[in-house]
Amino acid sequence: MPSSLVLYNLTYDTIYSFSVWVKVEYSDSVMIKAKLETENETYNCIGTVLAKRGCWSFLKGGFLLNSPSNSSTIFFHNSDGKDVDIDIASQSLQPFTQHQWRINQQYIINTKRKRAVTVHVSDPNGRKLQGASVFVEQISKDFPIGSAIAKTILGNIPYQNWFLKRFNAAVFENELKWYATEPHEGSVNYTISDQMMQFVRANKIIARGHNIFWEDPKYNPAWVLNLTGTQLRSAVNSRIQSLMNQYKTEFIHWDISNEMLHFDFYEQRLGPNATFHFFEAAHESDPLATLFMNDFNVVETCSDVNSSVDAYISRIRELRQYGVFMDGIGLEGHFTIPNLPLIRAILDKLATLDLPVWLTEIDISNTLDHDTQAIYLEQVLREGFSHPSVNGIMLWTALHPYGCYQMCLTDNDFNNLPSGDVVDKLLQEWQTSSVQGITDEHGSHSFYGFLGEYRIRVEYRNKTINSTFSLCRGEETKHVPVTL
Repeated sequence: MPSSLVLYNLTYDTIYSFSVWVKVEYSDSVMIKAKLETENETYNCIGTVLAKRGCWSFLKGGFLLNSPSNSSTIFFHNSDGKDVDIDIASQSLQPFTQHQWRINQQYIINTKRKRAVTVHVSDPNGRKLQGASVFVEQISKDFPIGSAIAKTILGNIPYQNWFLKRFNAAVFENELKWYATEPHEGSVNYTISDQMMQFVRANKIIARGHNIFWEDPKYNPAWVLNLTGTQLRSAVNSRIQSLMNQYKTEFIHWDISNEMLHFDFYEQRLGPNATFHFFEAAHESDPLATLFMNDFNVVETCSDVNSSVDAYISRIRELRQYGVFMDGIGLEGHFTIPNLPLIRAILDKLATLDLPVWLTEIDISNTLDHDTQAIYLEQVLREGFSHPSVNGIMLWTALHPYGCYQMCLTDNDFNNLPSGDVVDKLLQEWQTSSVQGITDEHGSHSFYGFLGEYRIRVEYRNKTINSTFSLCRGEETKHVPVTL
């Protein structure tokens, strides 16, 4: 029978993070889902865990109420609806105000995305120089924040300037996908993607490779759908070799088999080892690229049993057992209403794998108005940037004459929409503003800076020196000696 937990006097606009240990008897592995019911609303999923028979499993999640509740109940049940005996123990509910949640985010940003720097100024004999003027400017960021781009950026100077002013990373929205590069069998054409790569290369930004295969049959070339057995195996081998020969070392990542938690087009036709072959062949062809799984509804919700955090982890472990070089966790992030404590709980669990995590396709549903999109976008971006295991964030905001997939940052004249204002605000907030100071009696000047590359100028009397330094992640203060 389902177990439950009664909660009293929950307040509006409070972020609740909860956890509980669960155990099932008389059943093998069971996906346990936590559902919250208040007097007025039902929140269908606020956390899940894959529980194994006879073992205690840790379920962590959370929620944010739309209205206060005098009495609410969390129900724990089998996600497939079948009866199962569930024991719960050591439950915890921790409330946070919005201000407390933001303070915690800022603390992590200050400790993981920034670092202390001390500049030491001396003369050639090593004597400390007090009163020297120090000017420091951040010239590039260590943390990648980027956006999808489409062929619409080619030759579009206003679009290019707008993009380059903001982002240091890109991903091609559709132009690398198989249906785009080989719409007809044997007619491989990389003209558009080559031009987009030339734009990326010329402007010294990094790019993700998206994607080699897509398990959803409706996003495969029509001619591929009719292939079986030997023909299909030959076609996928040609696809891998062709794409890798064209772009070896060009992309930092490859999404190998997109959305494999939801679809299995290739495994149905080529057998359960098809995905392993894709990863193996990609690694052999481009060994320095990081190979990613990439899927939706992992952090967006826990209602989708196909892509629960435990389903994702199980798939990664399965790939590793076969010796697959799977090195990255891609979370698409197509949100409607984000559940911040659930996002954090899922990221925390994925972090235990010690793999780089990227938010790869962030946007907010166009069922919401522009102002609401902006509010939720800021919440998601802050949660991602403040989690130490997240190594990069990509927005799914490629601009077309008709608009964008779900969310645009600007109109067609590159005037910011509310979401664009949010992005500009955060990009400014997450960059070190110009530092100016005077060395003290120790010949030193200190500051905290975001990780990245810096330009420094020191002036003392009639002498000036210019230099650069890198600020990488580290627990200790970065010491920058300058000799005049």
